[in-house]
Amino acid sequence: MTGKERILTVIKGDIPDSLPNMSITMMAAADCIGEPYGRYAADYRIHSRGQAAVAEKYDIDHVSAISDPAVEAHDYGAKIVFYDDQPPAVDERQALLADKSTLLKLKPPAPGEGKRMSNRVRVVQELKKLVGEEKLVEGWIEGPCAEASDLRGINHVMMDIIDDPRFIKDLFEFTVQHGIEFARAQVEAGADIIGVGDAAASLIGPALYEEFVWNYEKRIVDAVHEMGALARLHICGNVTDILEGMGTLGYDIVDIDSLAPFDKARRDSGPDQVLCGNIDPVRVLRNGTPDYVLEEIETCFNQARPNYIVGAGCEVPRDTPEENFMVLTDFARSRTTK
Repeated sequence: MTGKERILTVIKGDIPDSLPNMSITMMAAADCIGEPYGRYAADYRIHSRGQAAVAEKYDIDHVSAISDPAVEAHDYGAKIVFYDDQPPAVDERQALLADKSTLLKLKPPAPGEGKRMSNRVRVVQELKKLVGEEKLVEGWIEGPCAEASDLRGINHVMMDIIDDPRFIKDLFEFTVQHGIEFARAQVEAGADIIGVGDAAASLIGPALYEEFVWNYEKRIVDAVHEMGALARLHICGNVTDILEGMGTLGYDIVDIDSLAPFDKARRDSGPDQVLCGNIDPVRVLRNGTPDYVLEEIETCFNQARPNYIVGAGCEVPRDTPEENFMVLTDFARSRTTK
């Protein structure tokens, strides 16, 4: 099977020739081709070349357009700090929506016109040329809570949920509407699946998640499915208390970070939900021994089977030893879902 076929087979509930490997690589991809991360994040040609190289080296079954969470925020007008060899970051001290009334005036460019969004669309196009149908091509957008935090500042968003829920719903509505259009541009460019990163959602409890976030994340997955693409939900952090909600959204793949119990994720999301993760990317994958990595990924598999995709809880860190990374590859190729 090709990598793409492997992933699609698991999503359909059938048995692949081996487990898919959908490890998230960003800085590791830039390092793989000897490029500083600032150039990787800024230039679609370098990004796509790095993704193709790291996917070939470690037999990863997908390639991804993810680079950093500041892509949409930049094009909306937020202040972004750029670094030579680190990911770009939002400057929350100068939050675009420090004054909430600014939301009424925001008129973001179309995804094909914004400097950084158009670069991501070009990443998808280039990846499709490079890998064809051999690997699944993944686009990426920020989820409602994450993008709202990039624009307003995460501390303000958390307080606004309590103090000004009407504003939060207006802000989430803004982020979802434009996020869906960004997803559409990437699907039209050739993305098979859209990753939705909503890390800030891990900071709120289940009642607030259900009231303020769930419906917006649901709208995204439904819209992506209407486009004819798949969707992957990625919420970094301790999502233990919102696992049940995450598992009922209808995403084709749900990533589980290492801070949440994987066996609980399986129980809460039901037997059919495809889960990916949740080996600790730093303590185990980067800092552990190959034997320790093998022990931990075996545990993940046993807790999440049968609908399981190999991956770390979050991005594979730069400086992860090759022999540790290869454990994930070798394990994936030595197992199937039954």
